[in-house]
Amino acid sequence: MKCVQSLALTSVFVLTTWASAADAPVLFNGKNFDGWKTKKGESLDGKSEAYNNRFKVQDEMIVIDPKIKGDVIIETAKIFKDVHITFQFLPDAKCNNDLFLRGAKFDLKKGVKGMKDNEWNDFEIIAKGGSIEFKCNGQLAQTIKAKAEASALGIRAEYGAIQIRKLSIKE
Repeated sequence: MKCVQSLALTSVFVLTTWASAADAPVLFNGKNFDGWKTKKGESLDGKSEAYNNRFKVQDEMIVIDPKIKGDVIIETAKIFKDVHITFQFLPDAKCNNDLFLRGAKFDLKKGVKGMKDNEWNDFEIIAKGGSIEFKCNGQLAQTIKAKAEASALGIRAEYGAIQIRKLSIKE
């Protein structure tokens, strides 16, 4: 009887975990930059590129093109406080781009704990209370003190190529 109860509880946990991950709202729809804006506040709704194709939507991904120069930022139109953001990213060997949330900056570059160049990596940002955790492939890469109570999520194109997909959020 204990074995049946344990199996039933495990099944409920697995189904609940799968459903909650599948139900997480997306921050990027894979078609255009609806819900995003430039750092200066220009809406990117309905657009599939920003900053002369420095950022572009391609094959359901956000792509930062290193051939197009410019140190620029796009950010969500929505402001977040306590959140759990997940996505996958594919960096090239020269990738040095940044993420911003609640006044904290995280560098996506060579040397990030758990990151693999030229491979898809899973990434999590967990902002709760006064701290923000950044995890790469399940490994804690850094914990940073939040400098603001709430903010947009920003992505900065600085150096190298990166592709981002499956960007979702759980508030």
